[in-house]
Amino acid sequence: MLLRGTPPSLFHGSQIIFSRKRVHSASLLSMLGSSATVRIRYAEPKDAGALENVYQRSWRHAYAGIIPYDKLDRVISRRGSGWWRRTLRSGDRVLLLEVMEQVAGYATFGPSRHGGGEEGEIYELYLAPLYQGLGFGEILFEACRWRMDRRGLKGLIIWVLAENDVARGFYDRRGGRPVYQRLDRSSGYPLEKIAYLWE
Repeated sequence: MLLRGTPPSLFHGSQIIFSRKRVHSASLLSMLGSSATVRIRYAEPKDAGALENVYQRSWRHAYAGIIPYDKLDRVISRRGSGWWRRTLRSGDRVLLLEVMEQVAGYATFGPSRHGGGEEGEIYELYLAPLYQGLGFGEILFEACRWRMDRRGLKGLIIWVLAENDVARGFYDRRGGRPVYQRLDRSSGYPLEKIAYLWE
């Protein structure tokens, strides 16, 4: 498998190593042969439709049963393809992960909004459900960290919902340390968030 746009530390030789124990789709795994390419790049306005699709599917998958359906639907509806197009045209940078030229996930990151000692923050990191559990999240996470290091942003914080056990497990395995808690009402429903810190 070929990996483009990502630092060499993510390689094992020229292969990406996947854990087959967590694979959700046998057909996807069979597709990921030695000629499959994984690419990291910044999104362009033409990617708005694909971003909308990944955003909607990943949020419904991640937050069903955590955020009430009507409130989740309302939050998701705010980000249609028009919203993504305007966001990208305004200069906001969204990092894409492509698998076989299909947008599989995205992340946004930059200076920390928390005001603590950390300088960097990953604001969002999501994968379409089909691509979860295959190691792509780690690739996207490390691509964000690499770019923040190059900008000179030291230390990293990420906020996750306290009830999102999948995300919390992912960041635990990446070496994050839970350090802060807060109540977030931006969805119209009170949700406890936990901050993970990398120093």
